[in-house]
Amino acid sequence: MVKAIWFLILLGVFAWGAAVIAGTESSVTLEWLGYRVDTSIGVLVALTLVAAAVLTILYRVWTWFRTAPRRFRRWRQDGRRRRGYKALTQGMVAVAAGDAVEARRQARKAEKLLAEPPLTMLLSAQAAQLSGDDEAAGEFFEAMSEQKETRYLGLRGQLNQAMQDGDEEGALELAEQVADLEPKRDTVAETLFDLQVKKRHWSDAEETVRKSVKNKTIDGDVGRRRRAVLMYEQSIDAEAEGKLDDALQLARKANNLAPRFVPAAVRTARLLNGAGKRRKAASIIEESWVANPHPQLAQAMEELNPGGGAQEKLRVVERLANYNKDHAESHLAVAKVALEAGQWQVAREHLEAVAADQPTARVCRYLAELEEAENNDGDAARNWLRRAAVAEPDSAWVCDNCGNVTASWTPVCGRCGHFDSFEWTSPPRVTTYDGDEFHHGETIIEPAADADAETPPEGNAEAAGEDSASPEARPT
Repeated sequence: MVKAIWFLILLGVFAWGAAVIAGTESSVTLEWLGYRVDTSIGVLVALTLVAAAVLTILYRVWTWFRTAPRRFRRWRQDGRRRRGYKALTQGMVAVAAGDAVEARRQARKAEKLLAEPPLTMLLSAQAAQLSGDDEAAGEFFEAMSEQKETRYLGLRGQLNQAMQDGDEEGALELAEQVADLEPKRDTVAETLFDLQVKKRHWSDAEETVRKSVKNKTIDGDVGRRRRAVLMYEQSIDAEAEGKLDDALQLARKANNLAPRFVPAAVRTARLLNGAGKRRKAASIIEESWVANPHPQLAQAMEELNPGGGAQEKLRVVERLANYNKDHAESHLAVAKVALEAGQWQVAREHLEAVAADQPTARVCRYLAELEEAENNDGDAARNWLRRAAVAEPDSAWVCDNCGNVTASWTPVCGRCGHFDSFEWTSPPRVTTYDGDEFHHGETIIEPAADADAETPPEGNAEAAGEDSASPEARPT
């Protein structure tokens, strides 16, 4: 709209000027080199405009011829670039389709047509990988890592090759370089974290988690849980080195970061007890029992009274159970110690409180023991043992990624390698079919991977052959 108004204004001014010139009666006389020309002002203006137009056309023609070579070279370069980008695109399509021969052909064509190595080196490296030439791919990745524009892609390619070759040390070094270049990429941070955990670099892994939380590549709750597990492992290493104060401090930090992380609570309590702080140790166990009752907590509480008799242990465990008295683990913890103390009535009351619906295998075994000890009733005991064989399995540490079941908690699953994937839950049972009916087999529970691991909790007694356990098992 504005342009149209300006056009009309200029048109009006031009028409007005032409009208003024046409209506002027004055004349113009030109003398040059002995020649004299008399004419009107209108004719002079017209001749001037015609001369200006002719000169403009002549200048444009001269400029076109003068710039023709440059324009021809540019046209050729644009054509090469278009064909190069087309070859680059077709090469990427060939890589995606798994056509190694076509990918390498298009890579050579793009490299010849495009004078931009950063664009073609990635395609060349991928084509070499696809054809199985890892050495050539490594050379391309190394060349890419030396250029600023492709340094990240080059290092990432070298990292992937190192991981495929099983070079953990080299992969860890490359992962650190990649993380420094792109700290906010979640895949980069996760790769670095996995490698640090695999190499048992707990302190470095914790620093990686801190940075990931800061860069918002992982959730804050996930970060706190991971840091708790890593501090727990650092506490074990510190204790092995004789640094008991550091071990206790790290265990307490782990427990504070993840109050529901039972291994950290048990470890903190045992270290406090070893330092002569029994009351603080008991307080840690009691606080954890309120949030997450667990057999290992009850076992740790019993260990706080090594010289006490069975009656004293019963009193201690009953006091612990009162912090979450309606929970099944509270009833089972009291029943176990009551059986050891010969308090049959107390044991029966607590076992019947959790045996009303579908008793677990542990409840059935405790009831079998009770019938045998109190009433000397072998038939009733055998009946409960038969029920235990088909009852719901006792809770154990189950990997939520691959389903691996172990007697003791470990930070890394020995089967799938996932970090902090074990949960205390009821494992699945093996079910077989003999043609007539289904039979529920026993749950297979792997023994602790580390020779230094303590015995498993009572919930896994039938599979592991013990009644108690420590969470302080070390990963393989």
